[in-house]
Amino acid sequence: MPAVTAYAHTNIALVKYWGKRPGAVAGLNLPAVGSISLTLDRFGTETTVEPIDADDGAADSFTLDGVEVSAAEAAKVSVFLDRLRRLTGDTRKARVTSRNDVPTAAGLASSASAFAALALAASRAWGVTLDDKALSRLARQGSGSAARSIFGGFVLLHRGELDTGDDCFAEALPSSLDVRLVVVRCGEGKKETGSTDGMELTSQTSPYFAPWVETHPKDLVDARDALAAADLPKLGEVMEHSTLKMHATTLAARPGFFYFQPTTIAVLQEVRRLRAHGIGCWATMDAGPHVKVLCAPADAPAVTDAVSAVVGVRGVDVAAPGPAARVLS
Repeated sequence: MPAVTAYAHTNIALVKYWGKRPGAVAGLNLPAVGSISLTLDRFGTETTVEPIDADDGAADSFTLDGVEVSAAEAAKVSVFLDRLRRLTGDTRKARVTSRNDVPTAAGLASSASAFAALALAASRAWGVTLDDKALSRLARQGSGSAARSIFGGFVLLHRGELDTGDDCFAEALPSSLDVRLVVVRCGEGKKETGSTDGMELTSQTSPYFAPWVETHPKDLVDARDALAAADLPKLGEVMEHSTLKMHATTLAARPGFFYFQPTTIAVLQEVRRLRAHGIGCWATMDAGPHVKVLCAPADAPAVTDAVSAVVGVRGVDVAAPGPAARVLS
């Protein structure tokens, strides 16, 4: 079979995903809560998967941005590819080459686009054509947020109830709402606490984690209502509320940890200042220092100018709703 190249865009959760479902089978990445996201037209991952005939004992190879990755990182890819090998009975190894248009492990959703692109390229390389629902379930097993990057625009990831994960999949949410997400880079380098480790520590030790899970369904309902009504202020308020609740759980973990940097706080304060002066904008953060500001297209220039002037900001990008994952060749 020939090599297949696919591209997937990052997505940013507006109503957050944080924590795994208690007692879930390891490796299925079943979330404790559902989530709603926006796929961006900026940032993403291009991945080529080439099945190869190899001697017994040979391993998959994985090159990221021109550098062969560590054995531990390559193992994550191999575990993912093993699922397709079991599904198809084709035990060949693969040569995987990826290029990130987003900083890796910095809180800009690189794992979402990475595993969405890998799921699409690898399934096609092994001769399997999955529908979008099945493809999102496969991508989820690499990274929980990757299920959402299979789709474009606004996306809902269902929490599901089944231990098999069959009812935990993503789907597009139609909406006429046109928005921009101003991505404000507030730091550099890999974050100190990875998302997986952070979610585990939070779910096991934070007294705020159970209330986070219990109050989450209302946020999903409110956000879906806002999208259906194309109500940006309502969506922004729900998004910011969800973000602050998520980060409150990490502060209350033992030991507590946080993703904020001084620049992060300054940008969050600037967003509130803008809103107090009549510019409709709302902030969200993932597990990293960067701030994303949701606003109407017409307000994006003013938001961009204001946050760019904050001391310590490393760069600003304006993203629009982006497309679904796709095969390039």
